Amino acid sequence: MSVNEVLQFVDKLVFEQTGKHLDHVQKSVVQGTWERQTYDSIADKCHVTKNHVGDVGYKLWQLLSEQLEEDINKRNFRSTLERLQLTSSPIIIQNNNHNFNFGSQEFPNIKYPKSKTDTKSYLLNHDLTIAPRIIHFYDRETELKNLSNWILNQNIPLISVLGLSGIGKTTLVKRFIDLNLEQFEVIIWKNLKFPKYIDLLLDDLLNICKQEPKDSIDDKFRQLLDLLIDKKCLIVLDDVQDIFVSSQFSGQYQFEYYNYQNLFKMITEAEHQSHVILISSEQCSEMHCLDEELYPIKCLELFGIENVDILNNKTLKDEDRWLELINLYEGNIVYLKDIAILIKDIYSGKVSDFLSENSLVITKNMQYHFRLLFDRLSPVEQQFILEFSKFDNPVSREDLRQNLDLSLTDFMNSLQSLQQRYLVRQINQENIFFNLSPVFREYVRHCC
Repeated sequence: MSVNEVLQFVDKLVFEQTGKHLDHVQKSVVQGTWERQTYDSIADKCHVTKNHVGDVGYKLWQLLSEQLEEDINKRNFRSTLERLQLTSSPIIIQNNNHNFNFGSQEFPNIKYPKSKTDTKSYLLNHDLTIAPRIIHFYDRETELKNLSNWILNQNIPLISVLGLSGIGKTTLVKRFIDLNLEQFEVIIWKNLKFPKYIDLLLDDLLNICKQEPKDSIDDKFRQLLDLLIDKKCLIVLDDVQDIFVSSQFSGQYQFEYYNYQNLFKMITEAEHQSHVILISSEQCSEMHCLDEELYPIKCLELFGIENVDILNNKTLKDEDRWLELINLYEGNIVYLKDIAILIKDIYSGKVSDFLSENSLVITKNMQYHFRLLFDRLSPVEQQFILEFSKFDNPVSREDLRQNLDLSLTDFMNSLQSLQQRYLVRQINQENIFFNLSPVFREYVRHCC
C-alpha cells in the first residue's frame, strides 16, 4: 500500500464525514505518520508547532476510529491499515451513518474484522483497553505542558494528578498519552476502582509485557524494576483513592493494599527510565510527605475550568450567561453536564431563567456522588464540615477554631485532610482564609 493510496483513502473518509478534503497539515500528518516520523519532525516540515500537529492528528485519529470502527491512533495507524488486509476486489465498509464503496480503481479496499479486539493485537506492550476515549479536551494547555515537561524533559518518575472527581484528571492524562504514544515502549493503564492486591497487580503488569511472574512478591518487584530499567514505560493508575480507607483522614492505606506503598517507594528511589502517573482525588502520604527537592516527584493539582466551550452542544440558550453558570458550579465538567440536562428538561435550556432562581441546585446525581464523598470522611472531618458549611464566605482559621469543639490536633488534622481531598482551599491574602467548596457546602446544608 503506497502513501498516495493511504492519502486518497483517508481523504475520502474525511470528505464523507466533513465535506472537506485534507488540508496541507492533515496530509503531512497522514504521510509523516505512515512513514513513522515524529510529530516534531512533521511540525518542522509544516512550519507549525508540535502541539498544533498533535491536535490535527488527534482529530484525524478520532474521525478514522469512528468511521472504521477501530481504535486508531498515531502509533497504530500504519499497522492497523496493514492488518486490515488490502484486497483487489471492491468491498463496502459500513458504519451507522455511511456506506463506503471503495472500488479497486481508485482506493485501496479493506477487509476488516467486525470486532475491535484485533485492533490491539499488535500492541504487545501496550494496554489501554480501559483508558477512556477523549472526545473533548478543554483549556488545560498549561497543565498539559507541565505534565509533558516533567515526563519528557525532566524524567520525573512519579507524578500525581489530583483534584475533585469530575474536574478532568483522567482526560488530561489520556490526552498526554494520545499526543505522545511514540515516546514509550510500554504503556499500561490500570483502574483501581476495584483494586487488586499488589501481587496480582504486579502479575498483570508483567503478563502484559510477556513476562512470566515469579512466585514471591519480592521477585515480582525485581522483575518490574528490571522492566522499568530496560524499557521506557508509562504506567497509569487511575482512582488511586480507592486503595485508601474510608472514615479516616485522607491518604491512609487500607491494610490489604499497604504494599502499594512499596511500589511507589521503589518508583521514586530506584534508578530507571520509566514513569508512573497516579490519578486520585486524595493525596497519598508519599506525595505529601516527601520533599520534591530531594525526591523526583511532582503533584499536578487541577481546579475548575473557566471556558464556555464546556457547554457547547448542550442545547443551552443565553450564551452570554454561560460563564456565570460555569463559575457557579466551580468549572467542574461533571457538575455542569448534570445541571445542563436539568436546565434543558425544566427550563427549556434557558440559562437566564435558571440563574434567576438565585439558588445553587444540587442534582440527584450530585447528591449521590456527595453522599459517597461525605461517607469517606472521618467522623471528625464530618463534624468539621457541618460547622464549616454555616459560613457563606471564606473564614479564618481562628474563627473556625472558635466555632468547633475540637482539640488542636483534631482541628489541624481535619483542616489538612480536607485540603488534601480538595474540599477546602486555602486563600492567601493579608490574612489566611479557608473556603469550603460552594457546591459541596450547599449539599451539606440541605442533605446532611
